[in-house]
Amino acid sequence: MKKIEAIIRTEKLEDVKRALSRTEHNHGMTVCQVLGFGKQQGFAELVRGQKVVPSLLAKVKVEMVVKDEDVETMIELIQATTLTGEVGDGKIFVSPIENVIRIRTNERGEEAL
Repeated sequence: MKKIEAIIRTEKLEDVKRALSRTEHNHGMTVCQVLGFGKQQGFAELVRGQKVVPSLLAKVKVEMVVKDEDVETMIELIQATTLTGEVGDGKIFVSPIENVIRIRTNERGEEAL
């Protein structure tokens, strides 16, 4: 099993949710609002006549745990629905998951997904 974490543009969340709901591999996801910066570094805004460059940008982090054989499918789905070709599209991180336990039934491993 693998955990996929995708940091994406806020406006792309609904597209990802719709795309995931249409797949047979959808086991659910967790979504958090996050702040951060990368190469994009923010954008200049005028506030009361002063140029302000925010140091952190609002993004969304989508997390899901999937079977090993579903990882590439989920990565391709996220990329296809979030790609704009502009700086700030985001990143996808993939990490190994040792175990999953469903609290209600005590199912473990892939059965708990």
